[in-house]
Amino acid sequence: MAAMKTRTSSFSRNISGAPTSPIPGLKYGPNGTIFVSSGISDLDKILGGGYPLGSLVVVMEDSEAPHHMLLLRNFMSQGLIHKQPLLYASPSSDPRAFLGTLPSPLSSKDDRSRDRDAEQEKGLRIAWQYKKYFGDEQKVEGRGDGKLEYCNDFDLRKPLERYFFSGQSIDCISLHDNPSLYTFRDRCSAFLAQLPRYDGKITSAGRIAIQSFCSPQCEFSNMEWGMLSFIRYLKSMVRSSNAVAVLTFPHSLVSPSFSKRLQHLADTLLSVRAIQDEDKELAKLLTGYQDMVGLLNIHKVPVILDATTFSMKLQKRRSLVLECLNQAPVDCSSGTSYATSGSCSGSSTSGTLDF
Repeated sequence: MAAMKTRTSSFSRNISGAPTSPIPGLKYGPNGTIFVSSGISDLDKILGGGYPLGSLVVVMEDSEAPHHMLLLRNFMSQGLIHKQPLLYASPSSDPRAFLGTLPSPLSSKDDRSRDRDAEQEKGLRIAWQYKKYFGDEQKVEGRGDGKLEYCNDFDLRKPLERYFFSGQSIDCISLHDNPSLYTFRDRCSAFLAQLPRYDGKITSAGRIAIQSFCSPQCEFSNMEWGMLSFIRYLKSMVRSSNAVAVLTFPHSLVSPSFSKRLQHLADTLLSVRAIQDEDKELAKLLTGYQDMVGLLNIHKVPVILDATTFSMKLQKRRSLVLECLNQAPVDCSSGTSYATSGSCSGSSTSGTLDF
């Protein structure tokens, strides 16, 4: 008799069978998809591996707090660590000064302390011998063999060391001094020309980071159709090259029709929202509310997700962590309790289950 073969569903995510990439900073996924890391390990796990190569990622900003900068900084730092070409555009007059605010990767000592704290928080919910079966965990490479990790944990309080910038291909563009979108388009086209896509011959991957594209500081902020044409052209250029573009825009400062069109053009659509310091109703609803700095919503992504809203936390006030939202337990001392509402006899006076 022929040997029996295990039958797997076509919808299952085969992570273990994906080939590994010999190029630092790249990761192969199912169906030939190639990912670059977002710089946030939790976000990479949520998205199934990271940002797909050749995709346009759009982040909707929050007018209350600059939480979108957390995503942008980690994305840029991760690329510089892997020596990937970077193009950064900003409405500020001196965008190169922003490079001094990029976070530095945590040292191995900090990583061990972070892992130890995480284990203490999780407790003994999962036995250690079963961890090897979870393929979504990032493999730790080269603590001593000289290899780079696919995704690093970054210390938001410590700037990136200068030696990471030496010999790098970094192009900084000021959107404040650039009134013509054609000039900006030519700069992006020249940057992507050095990253052509050839089947099976990927030598490097580039990153484009565009901050607050539609802000009033941009000279072309009132040219909505011109901006949409540029984004369409950028998406087509990125798709035919080995690069990923991350664009943030203040959706509350543009017209609803323009915002909807821009969201439709995105391959991956995210939004960030700040949390008020004293929201008592939300504090009762969610666990760990006191540690949250904001919320991350995933509106559009190429994979199927179990959840679309995640809390943004700063572990030890320096490392960004994403967690699923958990509802706080019901307080039995006030309001309707589980015992009274779960009575099988329908009686609301008994405090125990009445069978």
